[in-house]
Amino acid sequence: MDITIPITNQDVVKEESLKLVSPKNQLDPPETIFLSNIDLAVTFPVETLFFFEVPAYMSYSTLDISQRVKQAVAEVLLVPYYFMAGRLNFNNETERLELLCNNAGGLFVRATSRLRLKDIGKLSLPNSTFHHLVTRFACGGFSIGFVINHGILDGRSASEMFQNLASICRGEGLRSQVVNNDRTCFRARNPPQIKYPHKEYVKLKDTSSLATCFTAPSQFFPSPLIFSKQYIHKVFSFTPKMITTLKGKAMNKCSTFEAIVAHLWRVRTKAIFTNPDELSTVLFAVDVRSKISLPLPNGFVGNAVITAFATSKVADLVEKPFCFCVEKVMEAKKRVTEEYVKSVIDWLEVYRGIPATCNGNFYVSAWWKLPFGELDFGFGKPVHGGPVVSGNDEFVLLLSDGKSEGNGGGINVLLGLEQDKMKKFMFHIFEI
Repeated sequence: MDITIPITNQDVVKEESLKLVSPKNQLDPPETIFLSNIDLAVTFPVETLFFFEVPAYMSYSTLDISQRVKQAVAEVLLVPYYFMAGRLNFNNETERLELLCNNAGGLFVRATSRLRLKDIGKLSLPNSTFHHLVTRFACGGFSIGFVINHGILDGRSASEMFQNLASICRGEGLRSQVVNNDRTCFRARNPPQIKYPHKEYVKLKDTSSLATCFTAPSQFFPSPLIFSKQYIHKVFSFTPKMITTLKGKAMNKCSTFEAIVAHLWRVRTKAIFTNPDELSTVLFAVDVRSKISLPLPNGFVGNAVITAFATSKVADLVEKPFCFCVEKVMEAKKRVTEEYVKSVIDWLEVYRGIPATCNGNFYVSAWWKLPFGELDFGFGKPVHGGPVVSGNDEFVLLLSDGKSEGNGGGINVLLGLEQDKMKKFMFHIFEI
């Protein structure tokens, strides 16, 4: 059943938060790290939470899980990842954010719960009472939560850091010794050379009245809108058979991602828009590592993704064959060339923009492509791993179904909509 069980203060006992500092970061004055325009376009917090079940005969062995994680972070992980103990800082001279490696410390909170994992409902659904702590449950299972600013690490880099932490906790040490924080490879050209209109971004000066994941970095996260009665959150499961059917309707060979995004775009357009002459837009991240001629430094940890977009009139999306939607998504991906990436960086240098998730537009994030399901702290893979919330209604997450990783398994689609729009969406979502 799609239910969530609230966790009360009586259910969880939290200890005082600790600040874990790096044993390496002792520079005076502290080092500052340049953040690229790609980094600055996504300076919002991302909450990620992993749940681990432990067989009854092993439950005693998780008694020290919090201490084990704490030591792994403080004594080992924060040596190569020393910058994670720093703070974002606005430089008045350059008028841009930078990462100040002042060793202010990463917050760490441990907790215990009288509940069992099976007592807290469906783990994949948004639950405002889930916390980014290291929590041990009464059954011996545990959860580990992280809050990381997207401007510091993209999904791939964060996944590598989590894998390093898990490896340390297993007693196997760091998987990778190389962490490269030099983001100057994505510095803007001087003078900027903007060669495309970049409708996938909106200028910061035009976002003051908007409230989205990208446009309200100063508000509390998650947005209170996420858990208001105005929104309904659902998980829709697409089996491998359903995905194969969708790809068959595309006429031309396409990827699972392209088929799913095209289908969601079409269905969501039917649910959101009433004017057939309006434009509907879907945005999604494209990893540029394979798009640029000069390879990124080994161990690069900055953001290496930009926003791509497909846009069309509502009438065309609704009335034309499904293959039209797929072709639009495929064209959006092909548009991202090396010159396009450079133009994006230059546009962001001039306008300080963010992804344009407004006016009915929405952003699809393919979490299932990241190996979060492989995370093992010594007790097996997580029974669930993913974001604590999906964001407002402009953010849609594609998650692994947990049965198999990569492109061969099913996909869970997590999204939120206003109640009346969700009813329309549910009416069309499985029209495959």
